Amino acid sequence: MDSLPEHSFADLEPGIVLDALDMLGLYSDGRLLALNSYENRVYQVGMEQGPPLIVKFYRPRRWRDEAILEEHSFALELESEEIPVVPPLVFDGRTLHQYQGYRFAVFRRQGGRTPELDQPGVLEWIGRFMGRIHAVGARAAFTARGTLNINSYGIQPREWLLAHGAIPNELCESWASISAQALEGVEHCYGRAGSPQLIRLHGDCHIGNLLWTDDGPHFVDLDDSRMGPAIQDVWMLLSGEREVMSRQLADLLAGYEDFFEFDPRELYLLEALRTLRLLHYSAWLAMRRDDPAFRQAFPWFGSVRYWQDRILELREQVALMSEPPLWPV
Repeated sequence: MDSLPEHSFADLEPGIVLDALDMLGLYSDGRLLALNSYENRVYQVGMEQGPPLIVKFYRPRRWRDEAILEEHSFALELESEEIPVVPPLVFDGRTLHQYQGYRFAVFRRQGGRTPELDQPGVLEWIGRFMGRIHAVGARAAFTARGTLNINSYGIQPREWLLAHGAIPNELCESWASISAQALEGVEHCYGRAGSPQLIRLHGDCHIGNLLWTDDGPHFVDLDDSRMGPAIQDVWMLLSGEREVMSRQLADLLAGYEDFFEFDPRELYLLEALRTLRLLHYSAWLAMRRDDPAFRQAFPWFGSVRYWQDRILELREQVALMSEPPLWPV
């Protein structure tokens, strides 16, 4: 797989997608719909028999096979506990398959709508399932997928951006200064939090990765699953003014702690993890800028305005990290 070009998705034609499914004995009726995914390539494929399926082709060289299989194993473990996730389907004992140099997995299609977080009981319901996910995640550790920490999500992305000239010259000094200051704030927050327990996380638990049905939430897309503190999956569902987020946090934890104990010291990490995500996201975009799909989806990336906005964001985060932690009310 290492011999594949980083952005070889340009060669991933519809015929390859359909032939890959044929290899597994899954015969399409020819309907193929590309779904919204930038890191991988994901398609809904109509089948001759049964409902449509979802097939995900993994970006070459992003994850080793062992790391993808850890994600798959985690999803299957969660499903075995009747937790509403969407695990890969198993064919001949395998969940990860290869065709024409591409790695792919097949999933059932899960319908649903965006949850209305401001409706009574919704956040508590989500919190109960999140607590169950974390209870399972705490049973064992990932060994191939890495850990979300200051180095992986902060120091390394910052160093990459500076080393590869991603920031306009006229803003580079300002961004370098404020990003260094932001990382100092992150380290201070981690110091106040002590040594939080690291567990297997969803890793990217924002509202776009939740589907709501009459039966409640479904958690989808474990592609960013890693080891990390539990608050990482919690903070991404909080938004708005501080008072609003405090109420949201209280609702989430009301359900969460029915199944898994939440360490309140992790609240010191809330804004620190938000800061790390901002740094990581900029580097993620920069590393993919040669991908035609990224250039089309993010035409504004790399502009002076983009980096000016990032500098302002980091300044705001430096201020927020110096405030008392958010507390549920």
